[in-house]
Amino acid sequence: MRRCAVLVSMLILFAYARTAQADDVVFNTGNPDGLIGTASRPSSAGKTEIETADDFFLNQATSITGGTFTGLLPTGASLSDITSVTIEFYRIFPLDSTVPPDGRVPTRDNSPSDVELNSRESGLGELTFSAKVLNSSFTAANSVLNGIHPLPTVFTGGEGPITGQEVQFSFSITSDMLAAGHYFFVPQVELSTGDFFWLSAPRPISGSGTTPFPPGVTDLQTWTRNEALQPDWLRVGTDITHQGPFNASFSLEGEPVPEPCTLLLTGAGLLGLILRRKTN
Repeated sequence: MRRCAVLVSMLILFAYARTAQADDVVFNTGNPDGLIGTASRPSSAGKTEIETADDFFLNQATSITGGTFTGLLPTGASLSDITSVTIEFYRIFPLDSTVPPDGRVPTRDNSPSDVELNSRESGLGELTFSAKVLNSSFTAANSVLNGIHPLPTVFTGGEGPITGQEVQFSFSITSDMLAAGHYFFVPQVELSTGDFFWLSAPRPISGSGTTPFPPGVTDLQTWTRNEALQPDWLRVGTDITHQGPFNASFSLEGEPVPEPCTLLLTGAGLLGLILRRKTN
């Protein structure tokens, strides 16, 4: 009996390993549409932190292993000016948040939570990345960098067009397990000169490239905040620019995680086949 139990366990591990061999695109918003670029950077010498977040949905528990995001580097900047990349995952307010909120922004409904669920930083060895220039000159029709304020000065209209190099970042992380549900993704890029602007994208689409969020799930648009606004967030389109609402250009890669019962049934089925062959 013990031998059989060990064999079942081995088969379950084998079945899980087979499901995790290849990483698939589990969420993708498409290529930049040129509507807006929003700053997103970690804090560094002389610069305060700015976070831009866009939402995604997972139909089942998923092991996130990497992805891409696309934005602007300053014209004339080199890829060697990239000093670090950070990615963060947030749940939806009021999770991980103080309730009720402080009332300094128009709403916290459907915003990212006060604090991140988890994060990975290249400087800590938790993330590896590469970057490639897609277009040496790309213009976004509007931008947000300094115009992030609490009430009553939420609306600024944005800070106008911005031109730079369109760069796509690809990142890999040690498997980050997320349960089925709704989340926000935040990429941040630290540069030795200038600022990174995350570019908007036309729509949220699934890995197949054709299907929007599942029925009953609402696209929560792009939100942003700086250190002065924390723990609150503002909607880039609805609050700050009175445009949009916007999405941001990114994709996530990973593998759905089988439920324990699925693994057990798979292992039991394989064991049954083996025992049947032995008795024949």
